[in-house]
Amino acid sequence: MHETILTTETIYDGRVVHLDVRQVRLPDGQQQTREVVRHQGAVALVALDDEQRVLLVRQFRSGTQQMMLEIPAGLLEPDEAPETCAIRELREEAGYQPARLESLGGVHPTPGYTTEYIHLYLATGLTEARLAGDVDEFIELVRLPLAEALALIERGGITDGKTLVGLLRVARRLGV
Repeated sequence: MHETILTTETIYDGRVVHLDVRQVRLPDGQQQTREVVRHQGAVALVALDDEQRVLLVRQFRSGTQQMMLEIPAGLLEPDEAPETCAIRELREEAGYQPARLESLGGVHPTPGYTTEYIHLYLATGLTEARLAGDVDEFIELVRLPLAEALALIERGGITDGKTLVGLLRVARRLGV
């Protein structure tokens, strides 16, 4: 049931994504064209403070042309361990260092056309430890009780995929 890649042409090589056009052979022998967005991968964290509040970030997202409420997240640097990236991103976006970082698995957000894989973590034991953020990011930190964040999901106030998966996995883990 696998496809065999016959040729690959990179038609766009960007900072975040790379677009390949592939000619593939299907299991029945037919040939088709596939457009694949190559992505270096990312991390995202559900950060819980001592009062079981979730640290979320509100920021404008160009793809949706709207403000989004999300868990802290960021791109993996080349050869960077996901745990290292997770700690850096939490410090940059929320200003906190976790004492504990637990894997929540990961998610392929849109496997039909991208290689992106997001490593998910639960971050606890938070202490203030801000790092300078990216120059093109304008982020507002929002703290919500976990139950309130889950209610926002139900009302459609949180629609970001990585945030949905992360919050729901933590809620299940904690029995909320």
